[in-house]
Amino acid sequence: MRATMNTFYNAFDTERMEDWGSGADDFRTPFQVDRDRVLHTPAFRRLQSKTQVFWSGEYDFYRTRLTHSLEVAQIGRSICHWLGHSSELLRPDYFIDPELVEVVCLSHDLGHPPFGHAGERSLNYLMKDYGGFEGNAQTLRLLADRIFSVKRTGMNPTRAFLDGILKYKTLWSELCKDGKTPHNHFIYDPQVGHLSWAMGEMDFPAELTPGKRRDSFKSIECQVMDWADDTAYSLNDLADSVRAGFLSVTKIEAWAEKSGESTGQGTPLGDLIKAIKGNRVEPFAGKRIGKYIQAASLREEVNFMSATSNRYRYVVDVDEETCQESALFKRLAYEVVFLSPELKQLEHKGNYILERLWEVFKARYIEGKEISGQDFQLLPDDEAQEIESTEDANERARLVCDFLAGMTDGNATRLYKRLFVPDFGSIGDLVS
Repeated sequence: MRATMNTFYNAFDTERMEDWGSGADDFRTPFQVDRDRVLHTPAFRRLQSKTQVFWSGEYDFYRTRLTHSLEVAQIGRSICHWLGHSSELLRPDYFIDPELVEVVCLSHDLGHPPFGHAGERSLNYLMKDYGGFEGNAQTLRLLADRIFSVKRTGMNPTRAFLDGILKYKTLWSELCKDGKTPHNHFIYDPQVGHLSWAMGEMDFPAELTPGKRRDSFKSIECQVMDWADDTAYSLNDLADSVRAGFLSVTKIEAWAEKSGESTGQGTPLGDLIKAIKGNRVEPFAGKRIGKYIQAASLREEVNFMSATSNRYRYVVDVDEETCQESALFKRLAYEVVFLSPELKQLEHKGNYILERLWEVFKARYIEGKEISGQDFQLLPDDEAQEIESTEDANERARLVCDFLAGMTDGNATRLYKRLFVPDFGSIGDLVS
């Protein structure tokens, strides 16, 4: 028996970018189809070897982009169930679809490159003359245009799914000012058509100016994903940092004194310190996740999209105390862990690897130059043929960037060694 959509969603939400056939014999809902397509793509599997906080593969217990995405998906589903249970605005036949939220959460980091946010910043710098690079924009590119790498097509997502991953709705060029290019929080200029389709071809009102005001206008599923991501980031990354030795009682107390934060009994930092002393950091994080889920509530609002889709009829509110605690934990992790020399040295190495790979691929495939008077074929055949058949330099750069962004930490490191380290590599190595 075919599953049916609940009344929260309409034909506008479930419409796909292209007509691939009716799928009338499919027992799944459109959003279940979205989820299943993502789960079986190479881009999703590669997340298992992409950095979350610490380089993937160094120790078994570190979270990777894949385990982080799975945890965000679980939290996102739980928020849906909590809101369905607690909010009078929802009912059994009218609810936020947890499977739609699940696929949005599973996909939210698909476009992130190797070496974490440092890799993202590196590619954005290297692409500054070609339209920039942004992890969320790259996710949109994968889902709409590139995720099935053999066919070079997108996965034909529903409108609700595509809109759910649109954390940012501002174009790269709209943030370029005084000759300076933006650091993050944009989509690529050629993606304006995808943005327009996601919004039903409706123009943004004048008050939603490019930047933070427009980016804050998110579908309900995107809001749930955003809070689920914040929850996982502010709690689970802390647990990894403690187990890795980057966060200790001494370091937390020193940071708290410097920052003017309390570590007394019953305070967030006090509870964290107590958990570390008792070797109960994972239970601490798990209990806090439950608290963060139940801190969410739903309210109704009217805007230029609310009459078209219920996805824009509601706003997720999170109580202020929980928001402040999440922000405190994120600041602690950033200033003590992310800015530590140990991580910064690895970030530098990742940046160096990407920069060297970019330099040689730029010369060979973007500028079309011979290298030392020779025509070396450095990329796999499919990628090389697609790039060389493209006349526009900006698009060639984007395709080279696609290749680099799609690599895992290990793949990028091995390719770097194969190209630049004399005693590494064999003619029998897998080239991908």
